[in-house]
Amino acid sequence: MAKTLYDKVFDLHAVRELGDGQYQLFVGLHLVHEATSPQAFSMLRERGLKVAYPERNIATADHVIPTDTVLRPYTDELGEAMLSELERNTGAFGLRFLSPDRGEHGIVHVVGPERGLTQPGMTIVCGDSHTTTHGAFGAVALGIGTSQVRDVLATQTVVVNRLKVRRVQIDGALGAGVTAKDVILYVIHRLGVMGGVGYAYEFAGEVVDRMSMDERMTLCNMAVEGGARCGYVNPDETTFAALRGRPNAPAGADWDRAVAWWRSVASDPDAPYDDVVCLDGAVIPPMVTWGINPGQAVPVDGAVPSDRDADEETAASLRDAYAYMDVEPGQPVGGLRIDVAFLGSCTNGRVSDFLQVAEALERTGLRVAPGVRALAVPGSNAVREELVSRGVDAILERAGFEFRFSGCSMCLAMNPDKLVGRELCASSSNRNFKGRQGSPTGRTMIMSPLAVAAAAVRGGIADPRSVFGTPAAPAAPADSVVPVVPASRPAPAE
Repeated sequence: MAKTLYDKVFDLHAVRELGDGQYQLFVGLHLVHEATSPQAFSMLRERGLKVAYPERNIATADHVIPTDTVLRPYTDELGEAMLSELERNTGAFGLRFLSPDRGEHGIVHVVGPERGLTQPGMTIVCGDSHTTTHGAFGAVALGIGTSQVRDVLATQTVVVNRLKVRRVQIDGALGAGVTAKDVILYVIHRLGVMGGVGYAYEFAGEVVDRMSMDERMTLCNMAVEGGARCGYVNPDETTFAALRGRPNAPAGADWDRAVAWWRSVASDPDAPYDDVVCLDGAVIPPMVTWGINPGQAVPVDGAVPSDRDADEETAASLRDAYAYMDVEPGQPVGGLRIDVAFLGSCTNGRVSDFLQVAEALERTGLRVAPGVRALAVPGSNAVREELVSRGVDAILERAGFEFRFSGCSMCLAMNPDKLVGRELCASSSNRNFKGRQGSPTGRTMIMSPLAVAAAAVRGGIADPRSVFGTPAAPAAPADSVVPVVPASRPAPAE
């Protein structure tokens, strides 16, 4: 019987059916970070339990790490305490820890793929909703809560509901200046922030087939913002090329066997789907959010929508967004003044994201507008080292960006990188909820890295196509080029 990748991987990892649509699922890889694990480890201690499979649980620090220094102890006492607790717990329970002191760290959804830990056909979980990122490699990757983190540590299994599968097929060709970030914002805008509830999204079609792994990771990263429990892309030659030579990837004869198996878990050509949505890539413009959820997005040259014809619930949400964002129906989003520009996050913190921005800034000679605070935060220390080796740090700094050390930074602002008061941020991150970036009244507009750079140099929201034009040559290689040997030296000094 023909099956989707989701159904194949689910069936291979199902331990038993529990009833009411729930299953106990074996977890191939559990990624751990400091924000959602302390209570889980405490619960293990209370019950006198050990970690069942320490080698399948790998930890990093990302949410609380400051990006302006690598010196310990951190001036932020809570951040220092949480990192120290993670160090203590991983040592006590025998987990591998990607240590900042050795320069191994990074955002969990960046370091997993760059170290070859993320592979096709796996089940992957993490106490972070954007675990969907790893689905770009053909994995079933799920964000879980703290009590489930405890369960996985203790049993290497998790209880989940079986999902339906929606194929999101995007055909045609993207226009100049349109990126993977624009594609996923468009998908969420079309299908809604609740449209994927109960579904896994399989991203497919000509546009997705041509995407690099970095672009596919951006796509899958924000599947959760559309309500989907996970998102994935079927593994193909692009996937295999990105994995070859990675530290934890198979090698030699094992590589050939692995590729053969990875091919076999891809969705069958005649696999049945619970739903199919077809979109035309040619009509997708550069997108930007204007409101307080990722579905409240418009073309960058568009206007804030009216609530006139909306149902009562939608109209109430729109009015709430108007008030919070200080905008009016019909108001163009272009020209909205910004205070902060943020490049980074697990959505767009990889080498290719920064290369694209650096190319545009270097080619045009444009600089960050007066009064705009601009941060460029790599997604991992390996990404940072690669950017420095290419001279990207110097390009960004000449243009007026602060080139920082790696971390989650202003995406969630569980660290010193925060908005202040009513500041408005042009951000390459993934969420624009109220207070998301550290200030209870701070405002966020999500867009591509290129659009963030355009906003930074104009001092307000702007179409990157008109600001930067079309590059004469590709702005970046197909994927992030990061060292395939794990970093062993300390992170660079302040």
